[in-house]
Amino acid sequence: MTSDLKKAIDVLKKGGIIIFPTDTAFGIGCRIDDEKAIERLFEIRKRPESKATPVLFSSIKQVEEYVLPFGLSVRELMEKHWPGGLTIVLPANLEKVPSLVRGGGLNIGVRIPDHVDTQALIKMVDAPILGPSANFHGDPTPYSYNDLNRDLISKVDYVLNGETKTRISSTVIDCSVNPWRVLRFGAVRDI
Repeated sequence: MTSDLKKAIDVLKKGGIIIFPTDTAFGIGCRIDDEKAIERLFEIRKRPESKATPVLFSSIKQVEEYVLPFGLSVRELMEKHWPGGLTIVLPANLEKVPSLVRGGGLNIGVRIPDHVDTQALIKMVDAPILGPSANFHGDPTPYSYNDLNRDLISKVDYVLNGETKTRISSTVIDCSVNPWRVLRFGAVRDI
């Protein structure tokens, strides 16, 4: 494990906010179980509180702690596309997922990224981390370190440099409705 990765883990464990590479784009995040950090993240990004934010996990077992029970077809979707660029919207476990993360709603967007450093962050912090794009709300998605807004960088506690794999945002599918509905096409096309 690199010293940069150790530093990022330490910052997250202490309630900080970091910018980090994922398989799809650069993300900005904090622990899901730190409400002060979550509030600060929304303030930094200028994200409306009514907008939910995606959460990154290390395993399906970990996802199961934060969502309501789901069927076999959703599990098969997860097993086929995770780790990878598919965000799945599911009914949240309201006792574990803060309202701000859900945008005040009942659902949560979950994903297991296909990026070794991001996986290490989540495992070593021992908590899911928020994973929206590292940008101000409404600005272009950053796919490299050079794409990052310098003002945004100045507002976070640490930046973990690295590379993204696909340079395409994740596909988002809402599995809280029947039939499922694709909300955004991105890195995964064969749904």
